[in-house]
Amino acid sequence: MNAFTMGTRLRDMIRAIRACKTAAEERAVVRKECAAIRTSISENDPDYRHRNLAKLMFIHMLGYPTHFGQMECLKLIASAGFPEKRIGYLGLMLLLDERQEVLMLVTNSLKQDLNHMNQYIVGLALCALGNICSAEMARDLAPEVEKLLQNSNANIRKKAALCSVRIIRKVPDLAENFMKPASALLSEKHHGVLIAGIQLCTELCKASTEALDYIRKYTKDLVRILKNMITSGYAPEYDVGGITDPFLQIRVLRLLRILGKGDADSSDIMSDILAQVATNTESNKNAGNAILYECVQTIMAIEAIGGLRVLAINILGRFLSNRDNNIRYVALNMLMKSVSVDFQAVQRHRATILECVKDSDTSIRKRALELIFVLVNDTNVKPLTKELLEYLEVSDPEFKGDLTAKICSIVEKFAPTKLWYIDQMIKVLVEAGSYVTDDVCHTLIVAISNAMDLQGYTVRSLYRALQHQNEHESLVRVTIWCIGEYGEMLVNHAGELDGEEPLTVTESDAVDVIEAVLKGSSTDMTTRAMTLTSLLKLSSRFPPCSERIKGLIIQHKGNFALELQQRSIEFSSILHKHENIKSALVERMPVLDESAYAGKKADTAGAVLTTESSAKVLSPGTPTNLANGVSKPPTNALMDLLDLSVEDTPSPTVSSGDILQDLLGIGSSPAPALPGLGNASVGNADVLLDLLSIGTPPAPVQSTSTASTLASSTQAQAAPVTIVDPLSQLASLASSVSPSHEQRVTSSVSDNRSTGLAVNGIHGVTKTSLPPSSTVDLLGDLSPVAAPAVSGDSVPTYPSIVAFQSKSLKVTFDFTKQQGKPQLTLVQASFTNLTSNTFTDFIFQAAVPKFMQLHLDPASSNILSPGVNGKIVQGLSVNNSQHGQKSLAMRVRIAYKVSGQDVVEQGQVNNFPAGL
Repeated sequence: MNAFTMGTRLRDMIRAIRACKTAAEERAVVRKECAAIRTSISENDPDYRHRNLAKLMFIHMLGYPTHFGQMECLKLIASAGFPEKRIGYLGLMLLLDERQEVLMLVTNSLKQDLNHMNQYIVGLALCALGNICSAEMARDLAPEVEKLLQNSNANIRKKAALCSVRIIRKVPDLAENFMKPASALLSEKHHGVLIAGIQLCTELCKASTEALDYIRKYTKDLVRILKNMITSGYAPEYDVGGITDPFLQIRVLRLLRILGKGDADSSDIMSDILAQVATNTESNKNAGNAILYECVQTIMAIEAIGGLRVLAINILGRFLSNRDNNIRYVALNMLMKSVSVDFQAVQRHRATILECVKDSDTSIRKRALELIFVLVNDTNVKPLTKELLEYLEVSDPEFKGDLTAKICSIVEKFAPTKLWYIDQMIKVLVEAGSYVTDDVCHTLIVAISNAMDLQGYTVRSLYRALQHQNEHESLVRVTIWCIGEYGEMLVNHAGELDGEEPLTVTESDAVDVIEAVLKGSSTDMTTRAMTLTSLLKLSSRFPPCSERIKGLIIQHKGNFALELQQRSIEFSSILHKHENIKSALVERMPVLDESAYAGKKADTAGAVLTTESSAKVLSPGTPTNLANGVSKPPTNALMDLLDLSVEDTPSPTVSSGDILQDLLGIGSSPAPALPGLGNASVGNADVLLDLLSIGTPPAPVQSTSTASTLASSTQAQAAPVTIVDPLSQLASLASSVSPSHEQRVTSSVSDNRSTGLAVNGIHGVTKTSLPPSSTVDLLGDLSPVAAPAVSGDSVPTYPSIVAFQSKSLKVTFDFTKQQGKPQLTLVQASFTNLTSNTFTDFIFQAAVPKFMQLHLDPASSNILSPGVNGKIVQGLSVNNSQHGQKSLAMRVRIAYKVSGQDVVEQGQVNNFPAGL
């Protein structure tokens, strides 16, 4: 025998490992010990087997591999003595788990030990089985465990109940075997057995509906157990902080919660005892709070009467005043769940919840804010908003974002009047404008444009606010927009309300504010661009300041930001050369349709085109990447002037079915595609969504504007798309407009609009129709460019191909091209039935790679008769964004029925002619 193995005890090995100063030294000691243990195992020495296994367990806890000692566990378990079995079972639970195949070898030993005369050996077997048993072991040993539930020894019954919980979790089908023994445990006097029995009953109720109905018969016994613990005197054996066995009380309450849920009779039986627990349990100790919390959860889950629920919510209200943050947090969580059950009872604690919003703990603040948001309604919106706004002034910067978003949402949703809404939003902009999103500003502007009688009051309020706070971009943008639109109201005191503080502002003062913003060092490019637009509008509203405004605008002709430079050049051209039409160009924007905007904002289900893809459709060329990092289409400023915003361009949608699911086995909807309009990108689209863009063809979309004319109906899909240069349209407009010719166009953002000029604000549009007359040169030095003529004389031709052919079906593709659109290929697919049977429910589907976009027209029929006479024709259009670099590729899927039987054929089309 190795002397090191015989002489090294467990404590000596632990001392040697702890004395190691480096990981290398520790590994060396462990390797030496493991080598000695292997030698001992190979020599099959029974005297030191228990010592070796004890050392292996310690080595295992250090993270080193010990699989070579697993069989030693089985040998010790098979030993006759208790000390060896104890080490063997301990090693079994530590070194093995239920996934080990070697575990099956111990089943027979476990069965023998479960029937052993020594209660301690039985306890070892139950403990091991309850920790690592697999489903197979559970089925094999369940009868022995079931017998032990009726054993005369309380310790054995307790361990058997806990082992039964593991068995039921592994094999729920065995639940009915344990129902009667488990219910018998509810009459136990020993608390250890009782708590294990209640846990077993709880697991049975979760595993089986039949068991749940069976255990419900013992609701009165559970109520009796809980009542005895409440009314009993001091028992030192079970006392915890002056409360009798809080662990057992909590287990009983949890089981009552399961039994009373959805059952009125059981709920009625337990109502009185729940009221006693809620009333008599002390809340100054943590154990008492735990019981009260479980009691509240039980009351809110069962079919309790209203008074009992009010009592439960009042307990949660007391929790909110507790100094322990954990108790307050669980109370807020529970109140959030209770709002749907009893809204009014939770409302009574609104003031306490509001105090939690101001708590120093971030988790409590956020949870309380979510709860306050749920509690707001039409009757309490004013006081709650006032409290939240007051806290917004002193809140931490990291919390202001969430708080601002909630306040804006509350104000927008529950505002009683528009005046109140505007006042609260101005306060939010003043206190936390940096955290206000563009969508919130847009909503505010839409509301202002619809509140005709409040526009003067609003522009004066914003002007006052900007005098004291000019650091928040959102406040600056909204104020600049309002001054540009309603500047004359600011100067003329128009629309003053009763009790409004008087404000005297001259035209020069208003321009001073805008100039300060334009020259501010912290002002971003978007705000500067809006400021230039506002100055252009004020040049018509404030004639005495027109020369000063011209000077401010012309200063940006050489700006490094292309957006500002372009606006400055165009606006200067209007001010210097087209004074006669300036008033028509800068007329106040029309009232936006508030309901249409609200509906559009709420509708998030359909896919929409991004700004970038819309710009590609409306104007030729690709976006320009500016030096300041802003990406914009080349004609962005002209589009602002011509009112060609993304919102004005109808976005065609594609109705799609489960085509990707059929073709690729996934359940996603295809991304919308614009057939024949270049490589338009789709915002927020999944990678797979670009693969397939087919389905029901889009409804015809017709949009008449000064920038483009799009033909997208199914029948006219092969027709050319004419892109008209905006400057050529401007050349046909009048150089002068009489007041009688001016006309206000009041349409929603999403409606089609008439031809005209516009100056674009932040989100709104001003538009005036002008009669055609002599040429207007907007940019002075630029000549209008005519739209290129489209001719089909030189369109190349391509041979037809057999795209797919099987024993029953033949598919032929014919190709056509459009002049000036090499990336677009129009395909006509012809389907021929090669059999003597008729195909019904005929469906053709196709998929293309990500860099392509595909659109399918409806087929001429869904019934394919035999022979050439029954041919089906279907049109396709493929847009290859990498034309000239990658050739066309396509997968096809054809489904139909023959004599009622479903047939599916699939194939790959790789023989497209070169040049497509």
